[in-house]
Amino acid sequence: MEIAEISSKVHNEARQGEVLAPAIQEEKLYRKKFMIESYGCAMNFADSEIVASILNKEGYGATKILEEADIVLLNTCSIREKAEQTIRKRLTEFKKAKLAKRSMLVGVLGCMAERLKGKLLEEEKLVDLVIGPDAYRTLPLLIEEAETGQKAVNVLLSRDETYADIAPVRLDSNGITAFVSIMRGCNNMCSFCVVPFTRGRERSRDAASIVHECTELFNQGYREVTLLGQNVDSYFWTALSNEPAADKLSEVTFAGLLEKVALISPLLRVRFSTSHPKDITDEVLFTMARYENICKYIHLPVQSGSTRVLQLMNRTYTREWYMAKVNRIREILPDCSISSDVIAGFCTETEEDHQDTLSILQFSGYDMSYMFFYSERPGTLAARRYLDDVPLDVKKRRLDEIVKLQNRLSMESNIRDIGRTFKVLIEGNSRKSESDWSGRSSQNKVVVFPKNDRPLTKGNYVTVKVKKVTGATLIGEITSVVEESI
Repeated sequence: MEIAEISSKVHNEARQGEVLAPAIQEEKLYRKKFMIESYGCAMNFADSEIVASILNKEGYGATKILEEADIVLLNTCSIREKAEQTIRKRLTEFKKAKLAKRSMLVGVLGCMAERLKGKLLEEEKLVDLVIGPDAYRTLPLLIEEAETGQKAVNVLLSRDETYADIAPVRLDSNGITAFVSIMRGCNNMCSFCVVPFTRGRERSRDAASIVHECTELFNQGYREVTLLGQNVDSYFWTALSNEPAADKLSEVTFAGLLEKVALISPLLRVRFSTSHPKDITDEVLFTMARYENICKYIHLPVQSGSTRVLQLMNRTYTREWYMAKVNRIREILPDCSISSDVIAGFCTETEEDHQDTLSILQFSGYDMSYMFFYSERPGTLAARRYLDDVPLDVKKRRLDEIVKLQNRLSMESNIRDIGRTFKVLIEGNSRKSESDWSGRSSQNKVVVFPKNDRPLTKGNYVTVKVKKVTGATLIGEITSVVEESI
């Protein structure tokens, strides 16, 4: 699992602890209301949309106001100790609201629920429900059970894709970009990671249902989808073929799925997250090169630049192999942006290992990275086999050096874009000024530019020439409007 709640980062795509509610609430009376907060990876945010859909069908409406809620749900991350501490702190903040409204139910969803299971009910007396990532269909029944005063738990993992037939409620949506889950679980068993234990083994979703969901989103006005999975490149679906010979099977790889989604419309941008370096194939890279609307951006987690540490992490590649993969991406996709995940201070990491990590950042020239120091997670192979022996002050110092290097690399990357022109999908107003639009380039860089009274709206494509930059943003001016998007 690569997507994480991050302690130090150059760029943050998923806002931690965001209270989610539908952007447009239907004019409808709901018998009860729920509030859901999501923490951690994009998959958690996508899962919250599944939960909202399930609760909507049971007569629950979403609210962002704690005091209005009949049920409060925290969709949790367990990738780091700090993430779990954040959840526990948030739970203490609910006590006053629950005292004022004793019928209120509090539930913990997601990876932390799966990892701690019934132990959560003992440790957090406020909690009424504990629901694992594969058990959200049972949430209405669990709520009924909790309403009788009983504590309710379901953390059973599934061997199948669990929610393929559920149409998510797009929470806090801008109406332009959407997450689409294509697979769940992970088989990689990285020694530092709890995800195989909290989300189970890999299982892929029916390709036809993914294409159908993406098509529906496009017809509703969405212009970008991000295909999500713990390891999207290992996506693989086998189904009966439409050919006359009934015994023939149709196989869809990740490259094949990318192509199917890209063919929905050239106006529909396609992104994906996240990739394990060992699984991103030439077939995927050539498919990305063939379709202009498949974004030229790859998240390629390295975790460490030291071959010795990578072996301890069970990453299944060496430093040299990873560098060759970066070179291959640059060869096939010269304009592709690459980002990464980096861990500082893994078990037994030496100064030489740390220098190897710094040098691989420099070699790869990442446009951005998610960076954090190692946090031992109970139950993982690393926790059972290795001593967490790097002092905290050393971890923090190494992380600081990594962050500073990445900040410089990000700025250098942005400076190289000055004078260049990019096709940008308008996603909404700039956060700093309503007189400016904000969107992203194919390379996943935020681009801000003045509206200048042009008749544009969210979902339009424009070309923007970059005039100046910051460490995280390109700032430019519109040079043209892509007519077919209006």
